[in-house]
Amino acid sequence: MNRCPWCGNDELYVNYHDEEWGVPVHEDKKHFEFLVLESAQAGLNWLTVLRKRENYRKAYDDFDVDKVCRYAEHKVEELLQNSGIIRNRKKIEASINNAIHFIDIQKEFGSFDKYIWSFVDNHPVINNWKDISEVPATSELSDKVSKDLKKRGFKFLGTTIIYAHLQATGIINDHLTSCFRHNRV
Repeated sequence: MNRCPWCGNDELYVNYHDEEWGVPVHEDKKHFEFLVLESAQAGLNWLTVLRKRENYRKAYDDFDVDKVCRYAEHKVEELLQNSGIIRNRKKIEASINNAIHFIDIQKEFGSFDKYIWSFVDNHPVINNWKDISEVPATSELSDKVSKDLKKRGFKFLGTTIIYAHLQATGIINDHLTSCFRHNRV
């Protein structure tokens, strides 16, 4: 079975690739989860964050945006002591800040999902890359979404992180054409 080569042979990575990456997401909770995790990943590799995902789930109240937006300084300090997550103050504070603005978008658009999918008129971008070297780290779309999120007050969500979000949530299908998942998602 052919897969995108980035997932290698690590069981966690292979399962993520086979079952989750690139599958269209329409649940706000899942969008928020990915935004927190992808922001935490900045400067690291995704597998590092993926291995800490369950710890994040516990530490961040199962990614309940209504709870996260109310985290106070004592919760930041608690998170900074949690060895199961990436202990970076700026990333933790950004996740709380982003929760507040995530809710603002939900109020304005009815859901974060409606907002993020509106950038592609509710139709995923299907790329037809033959080689991993063709897959970009950013695009005009990720530039546009990142710029809009920054304008709305989001932090730690540059164009590269947003491109990863668009890939992970199926807004962009970047499975290689040789990958068995390309036509399935």
